[in-house]
Amino acid sequence: MKLIDRLLLLILLPIMLISLYCIFLWAPTEATMGNVQRIFYFHVPCAWVSFVAFFVVFLGSILYLISRKEIFDQMSEAAGELGVLFSSFVLITGPLWAKPVWGIWWTWDARLTSTLVLWLIYVSYLVLRSFTAHHPKKEVLSAILGIFGFVDVPIVYLSIRWWRTQHPSPVMGGGEGSGLDPIMFKTLMISFITFLILFMLLIRIRISISHVQSELKKWRLSSPRFSSRVQNTNSLSSPSALIGDP
Repeated sequence: MKLIDRLLLLILLPIMLISLYCIFLWAPTEATMGNVQRIFYFHVPCAWVSFVAFFVVFLGSILYLISRKEIFDQMSEAAGELGVLFSSFVLITGPLWAKPVWGIWWTWDARLTSTLVLWLIYVSYLVLRSFTAHHPKKEVLSAILGIFGFVDVPIVYLSIRWWRTQHPSPVMGGGEGSGLDPIMFKTLMISFITFLILFMLLIRIRISISHVQSELKKWRLSSPRFSSRVQNTNSLSSPSALIGDP
């Protein structure tokens, strides 16, 4: 583990404890929803961090198409996996919060549906990478999907401003009457910073793993024993070897 990763881990552990203290002990109980509203401090930061992750996919994909440097493809892949992870948390915590408040687990309104579509797009991105693992155009095809998939991010964010939805209106920047209690706002920001640091640590670890995998693959392909084994396998699987030469 590199020095910066250790520093991120050392920062993450205490801020995670501080975040949990703020969420469950410091932040006041919401008057209408009660303690179930505390899911908000996990739900919203996970959504924001997933947006950050998908932006990294978008940016990395553009940089890869421009430069063809492997590091940008590895960055996009790592961010895509983490974006799906954090958006999965969003789709899990949302219904857990909705059931006690709305009386239903799910409704097909604009915010929820566009979030599910976003999740499906980037699951498809990961599936594409998996099924084209040995295809020479894997990185290019993945980059194109990663770029176009990001179009749904602003749709998700703006959906509760464009359409009337079951989902609550914005608590920040939502117009007159919106806003958070100052302690709630500080707790939300601390939670967001915690999840953001976690994302930074995980993406660095995942990129390091991808780099090692890439170097190992190059070493195996350059190894004479491995090359001869591949050639023997190809010759055994050829039609002439299977049916015999005339």
